[in-house]
Amino acid sequence: MDMGNQHPSIKRLQEIQKEVRDIEQQVVIFSGLSTDRDYKKLERTLTKQLFEIDSVDTEGKGDIQQVRKRAAQETERLLKELEQNANHPHRLEIEAIYKEAQSLVEREITPFYKGGNCITDEFEEGIQDIVLRLTQVKTGGKISLRKARYRTLTKVCAVQEIIEGCIKQQPSLPLSGDAHPSVSKINSVMCDVNKARGTLIAVLMGVNHNETCRHLSCVLTGLIADLDALDVCGHTEIRNYRKEVVEEINKLQKYLDLEEEADSAHAYDLAQNQSILKIEEIRKKKKDVHSLLFRAENASDLYLGCKAELQGLIAHLDEVSPGKNPCIREARRRAVIEVQTLITYIDLKEALEKRQMYGEQTVVEHQSHKAVWSILGHLSQIQREVLSFDGNRTDKNYMRLEELLTKQLLALDAVDPQGDEQSKVARKQAVKLAQNILYYLDMKTDEWEY
Repeated sequence: MDMGNQHPSIKRLQEIQKEVRDIEQQVVIFSGLSTDRDYKKLERTLTKQLFEIDSVDTEGKGDIQQVRKRAAQETERLLKELEQNANHPHRLEIEAIYKEAQSLVEREITPFYKGGNCITDEFEEGIQDIVLRLTQVKTGGKISLRKARYRTLTKVCAVQEIIEGCIKQQPSLPLSGDAHPSVSKINSVMCDVNKARGTLIAVLMGVNHNETCRHLSCVLTGLIADLDALDVCGHTEIRNYRKEVVEEINKLQKYLDLEEEADSAHAYDLAQNQSILKIEEIRKKKKDVHSLLFRAENASDLYLGCKAELQGLIAHLDEVSPGKNPCIREARRRAVIEVQTLITYIDLKEALEKRQMYGEQTVVEHQSHKAVWSILGHLSQIQREVLSFDGNRTDKNYMRLEELLTKQLLALDAVDPQGDEQSKVARKQAVKLAQNILYYLDMKTDEWEY
């Protein structure tokens, strides 16, 4: 239809639809909460568009009514998606963990930069636990959740890194002010740097609302300017001290751009990340080995070659750099477990076949030792099924496998070594194997993704 001949009401509705489509991507990637300023702005804009759509006069014409109905439905869909993004259970889970991190920072870090003694073990363990829990939050591939998780992880990991750097790489002890007039000024700047470090942590974690990254950047730049203005010619030791302090300031400045980095799609959407692509390529090769091994009629002929290839994959995974992203580190860890589990399966199959081949040597074995090996035979069969399992935790087969593994653990618990040292060691190893298979089954079905 010629645009010039369109009814004015339809033209107006199409203009509104275009305006709605222009902000759709903002809704899709919105990673905040319903209390955020951006949320309220988007909500107001979409609500205003709804009123605009409702005010269009259809003049009782069916075609205009249909266009208005579609425009209203699309706008309402975006309003609903915005609300769901802000109130998604996993988004609220991320926020709850973040609040724990804020409390930890207020309790442990702030006093440290006001003259406290040191960072406590409680803080180091607490912050590491928070990073791990954030990494494990499921996003279901939802862009808004990925972004929220990454933004939060970025802040918490930055705090962790700042503290570790402060503890491990403090500049040389301040030189005596009597050595040179510039030394007292450098010492004074270093004290300001320590205060700025504490302020930066508080700003990153949202526990200091009286300071901004922009102002802090100006403060740090001013400190560098003060240091540059000092005359330290001919004093190598003092010049090196000044250089160390400048490097400390530069390290702090790089954290001031975290917000912008966390907003870029390449940072939180890891599907095209080079490290993730390498991990996925290695996982594909592992699946090929798995398929070859499980399809072969005489799998024992392939054990040596398959193990060598799998061990090579472990080496390739070790070479993958996760950078500072704990989600990539977690993806690599899971891939290592996948490969290692298949290697363990081959090792056990080899041991069982060798034991069967030299059966006469088992005649003199302790009965408890024989009992453990019998259970290991059952575990090998279950492990094969677990390796091939591709369902979720609601599947009957998952519950069956979980029950079978639990029964084997109970059977091992019932084995009495009767003082036989070899039986004790074998039982302990078998229990660890059963627990590892159970863990692998849980890992395969926990719906985690990067």
